[in-house]
Amino acid sequence: MRPETEAELAEVIAGRETPLWIRGGGCGGVLPEGAEILETSGLAGIRLYEPGALTLVAGAGTPLSEIEGVLAVEGQRLAFEPSDLRAVLGLSGEPTLGGVAAMNVSGPRRIQAGACRDFMLGVRYVDGLGTIVKNGGRVMKNVTGYDLVKLMAGAHGTLGVMTEVSMKVLPMPEAQGCVMIDGLSPEVAVQAMSAALGSPFDVTGAAHLPEGVDGAQVTMVRVEGFGAQVEYRTGKLREMLARFGDVRVEVDADKVAAGWAYVRDLTGLCGVDGDLWRISVKPSDGPTVLAALGARKAQMDWGGGLVWAVVAEGTDVRGRIGTDGHATLVRGGGQPRFHPESPVNARLASGLRAKFDPKGIFNPGLMGA
Repeated sequence: MRPETEAELAEVIAGRETPLWIRGGGCGGVLPEGAEILETSGLAGIRLYEPGALTLVAGAGTPLSEIEGVLAVEGQRLAFEPSDLRAVLGLSGEPTLGGVAAMNVSGPRRIQAGACRDFMLGVRYVDGLGTIVKNGGRVMKNVTGYDLVKLMAGAHGTLGVMTEVSMKVLPMPEAQGCVMIDGLSPEVAVQAMSAALGSPFDVTGAAHLPEGVDGAQVTMVRVEGFGAQVEYRTGKLREMLARFGDVRVEVDADKVAAGWAYVRDLTGLCGVDGDLWRISVKPSDGPTVLAALGARKAQMDWGGGLVWAVVAEGTDVRGRIGTDGHATLVRGGGQPRFHPESPVNARLASGLRAKFDPKGIFNPGLMGA
């Protein structure tokens, strides 16, 4: 099913009693056997774009590439740097704005700019009874009542089918710079990244790759802004991080962008057989978790607070890390995709699903029981 309008979508859902699997651009993972697919690609198109107000409103099925292309013409961007994991997941399709919002997809810049949900101003969606709901708005302002915008972000389509998303956008920086140190152990790399993130130099990315673009181990710290600012801050970071090893600086914009796209899209983990896991941890626990995994290939982002790892199929990652992190199975099978919830959180989540989707038709079994 591929509704072309919000009213058509509401009509489909209102008369529905059996499960639906919601699909945006077809790059969200393996579909359950026998699932009937509801595509949102018909709900596409940029409805409003006001560069001066830093605001964009688009249908949930709008391809992300279309949005980024329109923003680039005006020298603007989605500051939360959404990743494109099609290559590492072995998928085709086309990432959509609704898919990014539903999964709260946020890249390396999250540590400085915030997550996707922090840039969502408003949403329109259809709940499990076929009711069209609007929450939030098209500008940044204080509102009363429940913030359903943030609730829909990261719900993976289990609470409703988004039809429209309003986003705050930001200007692109004039320049970028990357400070790099080769050959650091994960433990020392986290120390270096923590020092950079705790500095006054407005770091917008901090990652450690056991195997970087050139195949060598590298720790990367990014800064962005006006040309003179970037030159000053990379110089100061170079001096500050010199105690960790030989530091080099790259200020060529294309090379810096390519390097961080490599981090963002997990390019170094492509073509490696096994289960792909995403593990959120305290940055100081990153190296310990990395060592416990026995990964075939891995990398750390967010200053050590996000570990991506490919491990042997069927590896009990959650058992290996214990209470040190929150693990999500991104590629693979045989285990629950999402980390088990505490009894209290499970009751809250179950209650929310019962209110938003009382018939239990949206992506059943994806989150919770």
